[in-house]
Amino acid sequence: MSQATPKDTATTPADLRHRAEAHASAFPALLAQAEHLAATVLLGEHGRKRAGMGDEFWQYRPTQHGDGLRDVDWRRSARSDATFVRQKEWQAAQSVMLWVDDALSMSFAGGKDRPTKGHRARVIAMALCVLLNKGGERFGLADRGTPPRRGEGHLTRTAGHLMNAEGTADYGAPNARVLPAGSRAVFVSDFLGDPAEVATALTAATDRGVRGVLLQVLDPDEEAFPYDGRTVFESMSGAIKFETLKANSLRDAYLQRLAARKAQLQDLARKTGWRYMCHHTNDPAAKALLWLYQSLERGAS
Repeated sequence: MSQATPKDTATTPADLRHRAEAHASAFPALLAQAEHLAATVLLGEHGRKRAGMGDEFWQYRPTQHGDGLRDVDWRRSARSDATFVRQKEWQAAQSVMLWVDDALSMSFAGGKDRPTKGHRARVIAMALCVLLNKGGERFGLADRGTPPRRGEGHLTRTAGHLMNAEGTADYGAPNARVLPAGSRAVFVSDFLGDPAEVATALTAATDRGVRGVLLQVLDPDEEAFPYDGRTVFESMSGAIKFETLKANSLRDAYLQRLAARKAQLQDLARKTGWRYMCHHTNDPAAKALLWLYQSLERGAS
């Protein structure tokens, strides 16, 4: 794609967080659900097998000293000479690690009124952190290598890290070695770099019991290839440059390669138990945020 001027309009971490919260506020039902989950310690779909507060049935146990009459499951007890208590599964907060691509390719924007891919990726990722924090879940940035945490202060620090992230490579790649075993992960990128690096990361993550989602962020021009006649294609770093007099002659081959890349990502996600979605910067960010939150809530499968 031809080089474009970055269109990030957020200038401070507080501004980025404000924009993220604006997107998160579009989901009052989700936020209410997150508050309920936080209050009942019912966070995440992957419960730990121990008794506690939750919605999922775990086991029956005989009544013990201290159990109240309302704790007794009378239907189960009616089938026996003893009385039983219905125990529920305790579900603890899960750690969600995010990798938000900060490579130079993410600074592309094809239209004057569209955000860069990087800006859209950061806003969506930050909004997801807002929802996770409201739900009592821990979150962290994988490329920072810091333990996942929660809290208002951590939200502000996360926004600062996202705002200050400035990669120097043309394309980025996630590193699964920093993901805690058994955690969940969110990778947000255009995924236009070496697909082998993404495959390596997902395979390594799966081996560590990590499941997650891939959110591919693309500009509409990268899908439509609206170029004709003499065009200069240049990587964002300027290291790669190609000029053609008949750009339209490249359209079919380009679109085929892009379709193959997206199919490769979908297949990789399916084989590793992850989930995949492609989001375009001219679409509402809320749609991608809702999909991410629901995918994590249900558990990647």
